[in-house]
Amino acid sequence: MSKVRELRDAGYLYDGTADEPELAAERIKAKDLCFEFNYQTKPSQGERLSQIIDELLGKHGKNTCILAPFFCDYGYNIEVGDNFFANHNLCILDPAKVRIGNNVFIASNVNITTAGHPIDAETRNSGIEYAYPVTIGNDVWIGSNVCILPGVTIGSNVVIGAGSLVNKDIPDGVVAVGNPCRVLRKITAEDKNKYLVPPKCCQQH
Repeated sequence: MSKVRELRDAGYLYDGTADEPELAAERIKAKDLCFEFNYQTKPSQGERLSQIIDELLGKHGKNTCILAPFFCDYGYNIEVGDNFFANHNLCILDPAKVRIGNNVFIASNVNITTAGHPIDAETRNSGIEYAYPVTIGNDVWIGSNVCILPGVTIGSNVVIGAGSLVNKDIPDGVVAVGNPCRVLRKITAEDKNKYLVPPKCCQQH
């Protein structure tokens, strides 16, 4: 294993501009697969689309559905569970692990990034960067235009509201929304029945 990759995978600052043929080849492979998935394979070619996801992701469970376009850096650092759905334009920057549980729905235009850069300009301009893992639990719905930043853990049974910037951990069983993303309220038994009762205007008298 290269020194740069060893530092990266251990969570230390590493030189992202270093001449590392191994990492460069891995990125090119992922970009080529994303290009084929997004621009050269028709939606009707379901078998080939599934094959590309098999080649691209490090691990995935049953019933994985990702709608093009989809973008990632390496692919092998992405692990998703059963019943995973991602709508159009999901971007995952995965120099570090991205682990996603079962029954996760991701809306359109979502960005999940494990990569970051130092605040100090001199250090940043030298090409130094970091990669911290992102973890998302089971039974999570992430709304449109959400951005999830490095090192974040989102618990299970969570809804992240559209347009949120998630820069801190989110606990289990809550609705969270905003920039920065904050817990709005707990998910309760009332939420299960919210969409089962027709509005009064539709009820027969």
